[in-house]
Amino acid sequence: MEKEYIIGIDIGTSGCKTIIVDSNGNVIDSAIKEYPLYTPYPGWSEQNPSDWWEAVIETINQVTAKIGSLYKSIKGIGLSAQMHGLVALDKNYRVIRPAILWNDQRTLKQCYEIIHIVGGENNLLNYTNNSMLPGYTGGKILWLREEEPENYEKVKFLLNPKDYIRLQLTGEIATEVSDASGTGLFDVKNRTWSKKLLEILEIPENFLPKCYESPEITGFTTAKIAESIKLKPGIPVVGGGGDAVIQTTGTGIITEGILGLTVGTAGIVAMGIDRYKFNSTGNLQIFCNNAPNKWHIMGVTLSAGGSFQWFKNKLCKHEVFKAGKSNKKVYEILDEAVEKESSPGSKNLIYLPYLIGERCPYPDPNAKGCFIGLTLRHNHADMTRAVMEGVTYSLRQVYELIIEMDKILAVSEIRSSGGGSTSQAWRQILADIFQLPVKTMSGSKEGGAYGAVLVAGAGCGTWKSVEEATKVLKVETENIPNEKNKNLYNELYNIYKELYPKLKNTFDSLSEDKILN
Repeated sequence: MEKEYIIGIDIGTSGCKTIIVDSNGNVIDSAIKEYPLYTPYPGWSEQNPSDWWEAVIETINQVTAKIGSLYKSIKGIGLSAQMHGLVALDKNYRVIRPAILWNDQRTLKQCYEIIHIVGGENNLLNYTNNSMLPGYTGGKILWLREEEPENYEKVKFLLNPKDYIRLQLTGEIATEVSDASGTGLFDVKNRTWSKKLLEILEIPENFLPKCYESPEITGFTTAKIAESIKLKPGIPVVGGGGDAVIQTTGTGIITEGILGLTVGTAGIVAMGIDRYKFNSTGNLQIFCNNAPNKWHIMGVTLSAGGSFQWFKNKLCKHEVFKAGKSNKKVYEILDEAVEKESSPGSKNLIYLPYLIGERCPYPDPNAKGCFIGLTLRHNHADMTRAVMEGVTYSLRQVYELIIEMDKILAVSEIRSSGGGSTSQAWRQILADIFQLPVKTMSGSKEGGAYGAVLVAGAGCGTWKSVEEATKVLKVETENIPNEKNKNLYNELYNIYKELYPKLKNTFDSLSEDKILN
C-alpha cells in the first residue's frame, strides 16, 4: 500500500511552521521560517501577509523535499494560524494594508462603540455568545472604517490570517467555524455569521468568507501554485482552525474531562464541551470546536510564554552569553537554575504577567507587568521561577472561571503544549499549582500545525473523525503534583488574586495616552 502524507501549516505570530506527517501520526519533517512583527505606534501590532506566504512556500518546499518523489502521495493540507487578525483585500485579492494582529490594542474605542450600538453587552452575547474584546476582528473592521476610510472604500473581502493562505493555495475565499468564532461577528450557537449583528454594525455580509466546518474540504491546490511549491494540483485543503482551538485539538482535547494549557506567546486554558453553553458573563470565550457539533470553552491570557521571552531578552544577558559558549540552549540553562537555585514560591516573589495588557480574566489593555515583593535576598533564579509561577497563577484564574461557569465539569488531567511545556521546571509548577497531573503528548511541540494535520486527516479520509484522529497521540511526559507544595501555592495564589484589583487604578494612571515620555 502506498504511503500517504498530510501537511499541516501554522501561521504563528513569530513565524510559520510547516510539518509533514504520515497516516500513523508520525512527524516526518518540520520547518520553521520567521518573519517580522511591526509596532509603528504604541499598542499596534501588524504583519505583512506576503511575509506569511513567502514563509509557507519556503517551509512546504523544505518538508516535501524530505519525501522526494512521494510528494505526489500528499493526501491533504490543514491550516492553522493566529486568530482575530484582519486581512483586508480589494476586488483583485490584493492586500490593502498590513494585517492587524490579535495582540493589537488600538480598537478599545470601537469595542465600546459596538457594545453601545447593540444595546449593551447582554445583547451582544445573545448574538455571538462572546464579548467584543480589543483583539477581536469586529473592532478592527470599525477602526478601519473610521480611521482609514480611504482604505475601507477599497475593501471587497475581509479574512483572518490562515484564510489568506487558503486563498493563495486554492483561489477560494473561505473560512471555518473555529476561526470565525473569534471575529466577534459569529453566531456560535448556530455556527453561522450573525446576520442581525452585521446588519446593526453595517458590515456587508459579502465582505466575509463562506464558512465551513473545520474538517470540511474548502478547495484544492491550483496548478498555478505548483510552479513555486512542490505540490501537485488538486490536493484538498480543509477548513483547519484558529490556533487557540486547533492547538488543543492537537493534544487530544475534544471532549470534556481533559484541560488544555497552551503556554505559547499567549496562554490558553481550554476544554472541549459536548453541548452549547451560554456565556452569561462574557469573561470567557466559547467558540465552535474543530469537531462538528461540539464547542470549545477557553480563556486567553496575552503574555504567557511572551513573558518568559521578554524576561530572557531583557534580563538574561549572562545566560544568553553562557549558552553561546556551550551546547545548551538558554532556556535549558534557566530551567536548571530554577531547579537548583530557587524553591517553590520564589521566596514570596510574585510576578504579574500583564506586559501587553490583558484579556482574561481581566479585559484591560492598561494592565501592566510587575514583580511584587522583590528584596535583597532574591536571586536571578527566583525571578525566573516567579515568571513561571505568575503566568501559572494567571492560567489557574482562567481555569476557575471555566469551572464556575459549568460546575458539573470534572477535570482529571492537564495536557500542556506550547514552548512552556518543554520546560521540566515549568511543567512541575503547573502540576503543583493546579494539583493535577500534567501530560505532554506526541505532536504537542508542533503546535497548531499538528492539530491542522489531524483535522485535515479527518476531512480527507485518513481517519473517520477528528475524535478518531486524536487516538494516534501518545503520552511523552507526565508530571505528578507534589502534595507538599499545595498549601504554599494556594496561599500565594490567594495573594496574587488580590493584586490586580488593588493596582488597577495605578495601571490606568500609567497608561501611555495619559503620560507621554
